[in-house]
Amino acid sequence: MSNENLKAKLAEYDAKVEKATAKFPERANLPEQRLYTPLDVEGTDYTSEIGFPGSYPFTRGVQPTMYRGRFWTMRMYAGFSTAEESNKRYRYLIESGATGLSCAFDLPTQIGYDSDDEISTGEVGKVGVAIDSLADMEILFDQIDLGKVSTSMTINAPASVLLAMYIAVAEKQGVSADKLKGTIQNDILKEYAARGTYIFPPKPSMRLITNIFEYCSKNVPNWNTISISGYHIREAGSTASQEIAFTIADGIAYAEAAIKAGLDVDAFAGRLSFFWNAHNNVLEEVAKFRASRRVWAKVMKERFGAKNPKSWMLRVHTQTAGSMLTAQQPNNNIVRVALQTAAAVMGGTQSLHTNSRDEALALPTEDSVMVALRTQQIVAYESGLADVIDPLAGSYYVEALTNKIEKEAWEYINKIDEIGGAVEAIEKGYIQKEIQDSAYKWQMDVESGAKVIVGVNKFQVEEKPVEGLLRVDASVGEKQKAKLTKMKAERDNAAVQAALADLEKACQDEHENLMPYILAAVKTYATLGEICGVMRKVFGEYEAHVNL
Repeated sequence: MSNENLKAKLAEYDAKVEKATAKFPERANLPEQRLYTPLDVEGTDYTSEIGFPGSYPFTRGVQPTMYRGRFWTMRMYAGFSTAEESNKRYRYLIESGATGLSCAFDLPTQIGYDSDDEISTGEVGKVGVAIDSLADMEILFDQIDLGKVSTSMTINAPASVLLAMYIAVAEKQGVSADKLKGTIQNDILKEYAARGTYIFPPKPSMRLITNIFEYCSKNVPNWNTISISGYHIREAGSTASQEIAFTIADGIAYAEAAIKAGLDVDAFAGRLSFFWNAHNNVLEEVAKFRASRRVWAKVMKERFGAKNPKSWMLRVHTQTAGSMLTAQQPNNNIVRVALQTAAAVMGGTQSLHTNSRDEALALPTEDSVMVALRTQQIVAYESGLADVIDPLAGSYYVEALTNKIEKEAWEYINKIDEIGGAVEAIEKGYIQKEIQDSAYKWQMDVESGAKVIVGVNKFQVEEKPVEGLLRVDASVGEKQKAKLTKMKAERDNAAVQAALADLEKACQDEHENLMPYILAAVKTYATLGEICGVMRKVFGEYEAHVNL
């Protein structure tokens, strides 16, 4: 059918719709456009804009066979209380079919404090596992072969220290660093913009990140040295387009910092990874995943001149949307997570964590974690969604939405470039304000009923308090402090002080790579707080100052 014929038929359809809606009005608050046709993807060049899986611009996925070769990594996020308790959960997950681990650390660990620090009181082991030293890390991965498992660690400001601990544990297991596989989040820019677990100012923080890039390119070549996180930007309230735009802008900043530090783009770009949110709007999420790969491929090839095709690939870990879990009618969350899982799989993720139904109320129980893992396994083995590559490609709506999200992302990236880059845009409050405005609109739509959340603002029921939730015992903090005191008494404290002195001296020379010094300190059983304390002394601490 020619475009002229199609336009004529579309006009006939619109006339019918006008008559129909006069009698039966459509639901309020729907997207403006109700129907998509070939006219909406007119001008899209298949070869250059869509292409084939495993080929530039990777719209259809980064691997030629995607899940027909192997499924995504089923990486369950876990960590709570002590290293002993978390180790039990990790081994339970591996025995249940999880193919990767993802470590959640408690708040003191995330901001570089030991469990016996006054500031840690009441927070030890609450939202993740407490890791004070190499001794805790040894317990955390006891009876887990680090040469066989892929591990992701959600850690940012102290990422260098936790990575050093992981390398040291592997060494004690007889596993060399070049055999290790995994990821550290290590994304400090989104901490300034959306999350808040920062320690140091931007300049030394970027130095630490580029130090990790350089060290791992030579010593830990299979490790993903950063997971540039859109997840937390989306959790803070951004739109899908903002999520990929602000995150890719952060990625541009990291690449520029690494190049400025003397690294060749192809030496590190292939180990950059991304972290997306899988939200509730299934088709929008699929389009978001597809658009993000296309944008990043163009950034790396055209902006940075990367030559290696692996440098052009946006490889992504995904987590289902924590902000979409509801405390009301928590069993409904199982359905939400299943739909989000389907979106991530049809969008072509490389790795996935599925949230548990009870996480809006507490840390997940073993039973709810099992349901979350089984959700991935059912989608993989039973749904058929993993049998065909990029199954929604060619949908007029999905292709048009992919183009729309890409266009909006480029507009944001260009605006951030005009401001002076992601660091400058964060320091001026631009990114924070855009996220805040989006979050406010979402909440207002929920409050007004324009956006329905089942069980929250519609279809409410009287509910009994949920029983059997996992609670971290208040005694965990005292137990952890006692362990720490004992470890400090037994270690070689002279060696600790010498290693910390070496680290302090290295921090003062911006040309020194700090990773070898951090690794040396970790091996003496210097604590996380002691190591971060030395860096705080030299680098100072970041204080948020935002002009909105």
